[in-house]
Amino acid sequence: MKHLLTASIMAASALPGLALAQVSDDVVNIGVIVDKTGVYSTNGGPGAVKAVEMAVKDFGGKVNGKPINVFSADYQNKVDIAMSKAREWIDRDKVDMIIESTDSAAAIAMQRLGAEKKRIMIFAGSATTALTNKECSPYGIHYVYDTYALATGTGRAITKDGGDTWYFITADYAFGHSLEADTARVVQELGGKVLGRSRHPLSDSDFSSYLIQAQASKAKVVGLANSGKDMQNSVRQAAEFGLTKGGQKLATLLVFDADIKGLGLPTAQGLLFTTGFYWDYNDETRAWSKRFYAENKFMPTMIQAGAYSATMNYLKAIQATGTDNPDTVMKKLKSTEINDFFAKGGKIRANGRMVHDMYLAEAKKPSESKEDWDIIKIKQVIPGEQAYQPLSENTCPLK
Repeated sequence: MKHLLTASIMAASALPGLALAQVSDDVVNIGVIVDKTGVYSTNGGPGAVKAVEMAVKDFGGKVNGKPINVFSADYQNKVDIAMSKAREWIDRDKVDMIIESTDSAAAIAMQRLGAEKKRIMIFAGSATTALTNKECSPYGIHYVYDTYALATGTGRAITKDGGDTWYFITADYAFGHSLEADTARVVQELGGKVLGRSRHPLSDSDFSSYLIQAQASKAKVVGLANSGKDMQNSVRQAAEFGLTKGGQKLATLLVFDADIKGLGLPTAQGLLFTTGFYWDYNDETRAWSKRFYAENKFMPTMIQAGAYSATMNYLKAIQATGTDNPDTVMKKLKSTEINDFFAKGGKIRANGRMVHDMYLAEAKKPSESKEDWDIIKIKQVIPGEQAYQPLSENTCPLK
């Protein structure tokens, strides 16, 4: 009997979903931390929360018979609030996974917390490559895009097209610094030069002094290493200053569908940028995006589409293994190819980078748009292995 019992335990432990596999606390809790009202609220924001809730609903509201709960919070673009809420969710509410659309500084802090608490952190909105380099974690996944991929697409295309001198207007924190550095690297690798830079605080409203310095530099390209409403304000004020009429080109290094809508095609037309998703790319993206639109009355950004995909694949990993144990789930996620409307042949590397195709896109002219959200055309597919940092350059010890 003793030998039979031992054999039964060993067999159970080898098969997911059997005796030793379980869902902790008999519930799967997911936390979503976003900017709900500030400068990045249209990029991820309430739409990202809705996307996660859509994934849970589409999954059936339960996984392996256990209910799935979704918590959400507005971190107000403050690292301390993001950390306080994440810690509270983990310690008090037993949250199993946190997915974010925050700034890079908050994301790095959450990455460290996830490593400390052994909780899965999925980064859908932040961009810094530090998350898969020196700040990498066994429990972190960088899912949608990063500054390396943005620079590879937009920076390379513009520099190769003759834009070989650059001036940067950069958001003065981890995201902006990373995006500027990665783009400058591409420019210099192609023989170009960086002539100068200006750095601005988050949620700045007056970019006039930075634009004057950019004009004075005589750089062919003014690179905007910022995002959200900061990027929109930069573009509008650049138009008022006649920057492009004077012969300089704007390089918008992080752009979302919501930004193009916010600017309007008369202002945004011709902007070249890199994205990880476009709602009108194919039949699958259109089908999902129209469902998203029916609930939200706007088309999804890459962050919102990525948040749905990441949540769905996280829940599938729990279903397949029979447990929400973070080590088991991460092992399953890293060994499973991601194939859905968001990514084809997507793979999560050991360092947490989810590698998938990116797209070089351009905002349409008003005359090219046939309907309200017909705003972008895809100019080039950038294969994932070309878009993201080679492992030979990566500093994560997990690779």
